[in-house]
Amino acid sequence: MTIHGITESDIADYLANTPGFFERHAELLGSVQLTSPHGQRAVSLQERQMEMLRERIKGLEHKIVEMIRNSQENVAIADRLHRWTRALFLADTAQALPQTLVRDLKHQFLIPQAAIRVWGADAAHADEAFAGAVSDDVKSFADSLSVPYCGVNAGFEAVGWLDDPSTVLSVALIPLRHGDNAFGLLVLGSPDPTRYSAEMGTEFLMRIGEVASAALSRLLRAG
Repeated sequence: MTIHGITESDIADYLANTPGFFERHAELLGSVQLTSPHGQRAVSLQERQMEMLRERIKGLEHKIVEMIRNSQENVAIADRLHRWTRALFLADTAQALPQTLVRDLKHQFLIPQAAIRVWGADAAHADEAFAGAVSDDVKSFADSLSVPYCGVNAGFEAVGWLDDPSTVLSVALIPLRHGDNAFGLLVLGSPDPTRYSAEMGTEFLMRIGEVASAALSRLLRAG
């Protein structure tokens, strides 16, 4: 808007650079009327400023509540991860580790279904369920995963390791690594199609994979 060659920007710049203007014309502050965002009524400048301040305070309160909630959730996750890791340390034998890992992981994080396979295990474990046959395709797929896969169940062979694969709609596939090579795969399955999605972060699942890999490396053949 322009009035006789003077624009609104000119007026705004003048007021911003002339702090003494409203001191010399204090009566203007009381006479300025603005439209309230909560209706069509006119309010004074002071009242409008108070409304803006209340809205800003309310926004900060919401952010604080969200931060507290996130902090509480993080503490709860850390506690569950601690209890799960502790259970791995307390496993009586290396042979008991896979069952302990899956059982306590499901319990601590309320995972409907989970299973694990380890290839390259010592011959002493050949008859264990976790050492069951795994195709070369699964091994290649695990090797190719730089981060865990999260998403829909696209008919993955590994889902067949779960107790009730027909009910699984979303999965997380977590490679187990020793050095640069994958030696196993941890499968988490859920009937909820949104439980594991491509948009979710994988950092926590990566930590799960690192702990599981460290624990289960005891099962591998020497050399």
